[in-house]
Formats: sequence, structure tokens, C-alpha cells
Amino acid sequence: MLVVTLDRPEALNAVDPESHAELLRAWTRLRDDEQLRVGVLTGAGRRAFCAGIDLKRLDEFYAEARPGERRLRWSRSPGIGGVTRNFEPGKPIVAAVNGLCLGLGLEMALACDLRIASPNAIFGLPEVRWGIIPGQGGTQRLPRTIAPGLALEMILTGEPISAERALAIGLINRIATARRLRDEALAIAARIASRPPRAVRAAREAVLRGLALSLADGLQLEQDLAEPLRGSVENRAAVAAFGRRRPRRGH
Repeated sequence: MLVVTLDRPEALNAVDPESHAELLRAWTRLRDDEQLRVGVLTGAGRRAFCAGIDLKRLDEFYAEARPGERRLRWSRSPGIGGVTRNFEPGKPIVAAVNGLCLGLGLEMALACDLRIASPNAIFGLPEVRWGIIPGQGGTQRLPRTIAPGLALEMILTGEPISAERALAIGLINRIATARRLRDEALAIAARIASRPPRAVRAAREAVLRGLALSLADGLQLEQDLAEPLRGSVENRAAVAAFGRRRPRRGH
């Protein structure tokens, strides 16, 4: 398991160029290290998970290329925060959201597979207030996570929502107390990590890729991913272990 902590509490864990580079290195390690099965993303302190991009250094993200060049370059390079665009870790990531989760913070959380929040968590995409739009996946992932009308309300008004509201509309999986948040996230990640890794990765791929397919094509994808697992070493070992745990009749 790889635990990644946004550690700039004095800046509400806002992402600057250095932390972006560190995040990309961390997700690359998660992707490439076979010993790592699950990632956990959280923020230092209780005030914020991530308040977005560090606005004081925003120009540094854009200064590397002229506007006409950025579109081509960014269509190929990983998004800010690493997993927001053009980077697939191939393994589940659990977000443990404490406090503010705004802009890029929410976009990174949406790029994770599961989201757990503390009661004081606040979720929002405020970009329209600044005359821009969410540009690291927010306009695409939010309507795929919650109802499109609710996503539009959040995006077009820029107004944040509470953890309770986020739970009610399906933006997060559960709420945990601030004291228990990290432990809850680690426990869920540990349960996932305890499952046969090929099955976990295949199931995740089936769901995520299937969202962009028709039902018929999705069902075919499911079979394509399921067939290599049937009778595999992992499959046989798991079935045998289940048989050993199951009590025999008459005993």
C-alpha cells in the first residue's frame, strides 16, 4: 500500500509545481511497483485535503508553453496532480478527504476510485468565479459520478457542498470522524489489497472502461477480462482457501 500525503498545511495543501512533480512520481511508483496494490491519498492537518492549485504560482504551470502549444502538449502529458489526466495507475486509489476539497482538490479526489470524508469536509469547483472552468477533469468526472444536473449546479454556481450533501448525492462513499478518517481509509485499502490483485485490477478496468461503452460492448469487455482469470492460479488458490474455511456437514 502506498500512502500519499499532500503536505503543505500552511497553504491548505494547495498544489504547486514541486508538489505536482512529487505526486506524479508517487503515482508512477504505484503503477510500476508490483508490490504496491492500492494507493491512499490524503492531506496533512484537518483544515484541508487540498484547496486547489496554488494561485500564487499558477502562472508557472502555464508559462512553459504559449497558449497554442499548451493544447497539444497537455493533450498528451499527465494533468496537474498526476492522475487527473493522461495517467492511469492501473490500481485503486482511496481518497481520505479532510476539510477543504476544492478545485484541483476535488478533481484529484474524483480521479480516485473511492472517497471517504470527515464531517468537516467541503467539496466544490469554484473555477467559474475566477472566469475559468475546471480544467483537470472536473467537468467530465463529476457528471460521471453524480447526476448531471447536480454536477452542473456545482460547476455553474461554483458553490461548495457539505460532507452530508456529498454523501447523499453519491459523491463520497462514507463519512468517518476526523479521528478515524485515516484509519478507515487504510482499512478499506487493506481489504482491497488482501484480494487477488489480478482480479482487483481486472474488475476496476471493467468498470472504468465500461462507463464509456454501450451495454453490449461493456458486457463483452467484462467477458474479455473475466476469462483469463477463470481457473488461474489466483482463482484456484482462493477457491481452495474458501473450501478449507467452510465447515463440513455433520461436524
